[in-house]
Amino acid sequence: MFLVRHGEAAASWGEAPDPGLSELGRRQAQTVADELALQLPPDSHLLSSPLQRALETAAPLALHFGRDLDKRDAFREIPAPVPLPERPAWLRRFMQQRWSEQEENLQAWRRTALDQLLELDRPAAVFTHFLVINAVVGHVTGQAETLCFWPDNGSVTHLVHKGDSLELVSEGRQMQTVVN
Repeated sequence: MFLVRHGEAAASWGEAPDPGLSELGRRQAQTVADELALQLPPDSHLLSSPLQRALETAAPLALHFGRDLDKRDAFREIPAPVPLPERPAWLRRFMQQRWSEQEENLQAWRRTALDQLLELDRPAAVFTHFLVINAVVGHVTGQAETLCFWPDNGSVTHLVHKGDSLELVSEGRQMQTVVN
């Protein structure tokens, strides 16, 4: 299965609650579609966060396969417990912490994403967000920190389903810019 970080958003996480993609983000989405179209069978699961930037990133691959996306809240970005303008500061604090320090609602958010990935019964592309990918990879690799790597926009992290667990095959390309 592949976890795809959405393409570059047209606005930052602290500026807009649900931005679409920038022009660069649309190019990244097409690049991801071209790459995954060569690796996934036509009957693969195509899942996405319901947020616009993830949906727009997934759209070229869904079009290639002529299929609709399965939108799942389990793959939406982390539920920040603060108003929109305070999100960047909250995010910086969160990314310096460990999972053991997190409130139950954030623990449940992580478990739900993991559980839904484990329920998949065939190859999949999951279009999602920076911290969802970190939550999954951190769990799979046994890291206690909330931040274990910096997946770039349009990067593809490869996991394999091992029955009742997941195994990391490769992390996606790491970012050189800020989280958006």
